[in-house]
Amino acid sequence: MRLRTLAAISLTAIGALLLAGCSASSQSSSEYSAEDIAFAEMMIPHHEQAVEMSELALLNTSNPEILELAQQIKAAQGPEIELMKSWTGVNTSAHAGHTMDGMLSGGEISNLRDAQGKEFDALFLKGMIKHHEGAIEMAQATVSSENQSVAELSASIIEAQKLEISKMKELLAKY
Repeated sequence: MRLRTLAAISLTAIGALLLAGCSASSQSSSEYSAEDIAFAEMMIPHHEQAVEMSELALLNTSNPEILELAQQIKAAQGPEIELMKSWTGVNTSAHAGHTMDGMLSGGEISNLRDAQGKEFDALFLKGMIKHHEGAIEMAQATVSSENQSVAELSASIIEAQKLEISKMKELLAKY
């Protein structure tokens, strides 16, 4: 129930941000600061890895709580990726392959890909907690952006991922 509520909050916030972006389309190309652009260029591949991890969960576990969490992460972060890609000045390949806070290494992703069942669940939860903590740290840098859409997205990421971390820690305590 808590995850569904969080998903509804995230989708509502994303919808509001998309509408705000549409109404702001007449603004100049300088509507995003260098910090806003850097945030998006780092957060896009960061979110893409969370989506990849979630897709692995959909393949490698039968735990309904992990499956629900993975679906929720994909549903929230996919639209956020598209929103950030739409910002004027964002170069989506600017940070490809760079290590950012919370990113799993190639070896960690490989271990996750190869794991099954409870082993997968524990690795997924530990990895996603680390990943979310990194995203929160990154989002805190732009939560005070002068661009309202950027500030709202950052605040939404922080709120949603803190709630997901809490849920993941509860689930991890079962292992």
